[in-house]
Amino acid sequence: MCLVLFLEIMARFSFTTRACTILAFAAIYIIWGSTYLAIRFTLETLPPLLTAGTRFFLAGAILYGCIRIRRRVSAPTGKHWLASFIVGGLLLLGGNGAVVLAEQTFPSGLASLFIAIVPLLMVLIEWLMFQGERPSFNVFTGIAVGIFGVVLLIMPAFCHVAGMQWDGKGVLLLIGAALSWSFGSVFARRVAQHKEILLSAGMQMIAGGLLLFFVGVCRGELFTVHFTVFSIRSVGAFFYLIVFGSLIGFSSYIWLLKNAGTARASTYAFVNPLVAVFLGWWLAGEIVSSVTLLAAAMVITAVGIITFDQINDQDTIDLKKI
Repeated sequence: MCLVLFLEIMARFSFTTRACTILAFAAIYIIWGSTYLAIRFTLETLPPLLTAGTRFFLAGAILYGCIRIRRRVSAPTGKHWLASFIVGGLLLLGGNGAVVLAEQTFPSGLASLFIAIVPLLMVLIEWLMFQGERPSFNVFTGIAVGIFGVVLLIMPAFCHVAGMQWDGKGVLLLIGAALSWSFGSVFARRVAQHKEILLSAGMQMIAGGLLLFFVGVCRGELFTVHFTVFSIRSVGAFFYLIVFGSLIGFSSYIWLLKNAGTARASTYAFVNPLVAVFLGWWLAGEIVSSVTLLAAAMVITAVGIITFDQINDQDTIDLKKI
């Protein structure tokens, strides 16, 4: 939220939109890429879903309150809140919640690679389930490359590959997370949400946070909370996720959707894994094998092909409007 306000102030004065855009892209590229490692650090001493739920609820409440007070927008209706619980459930409970559970036994850098396939899944969901536009040859090529990359990532969960052995449950959770986030992103475009985008984002975080907390309670996580064992690193990572991951990172993404377009904003999907894999190796000693590097290269290339194809299509549409 604070970065969005800063960007708006810059835009009102002599700063160029280009400078604002660079700052926002830096936020989603670097900050969002670092959240995978931050999640791993919180899991060292904090309960997974209760922590995730508290994080999103607090961030959402702050964002919601700031927008309601500062912009004096109309109160959301029951229909808006229903949409927020559906979208928030898919994005945050099914998407982020599954990632958090998977990272209990799965390297943070590799987790980011599974989530990087979201743009591929969104293209297929739009086309096969919502009668969207048929993907171009380039997009089909990207999907094929991405699927092969994911197969390479999955193999160590079921057979011995280059000395690695992933947890099969973690792999299934991450695939489920990518599917849930993809469905949530596609569904969010088709439901009636509040006209103020940032208010809707806050509502989704509040709703998703409550759902995560509820499921955490049902899993018995309250009985695992022992404040005396909370480490400084876990608590610091928790507040980092609230301020930087949710408020600054998510708000910057929403700002970019409005000012740079959906296709360009989605380029974070093939930059985040590079940041996540590097930080996991550098700060947490996670193993990065040749198989991992090959799979990462294929997934990132696939996302890049699809994203830039969409950017070119959008540029063509914009030129026709001139």
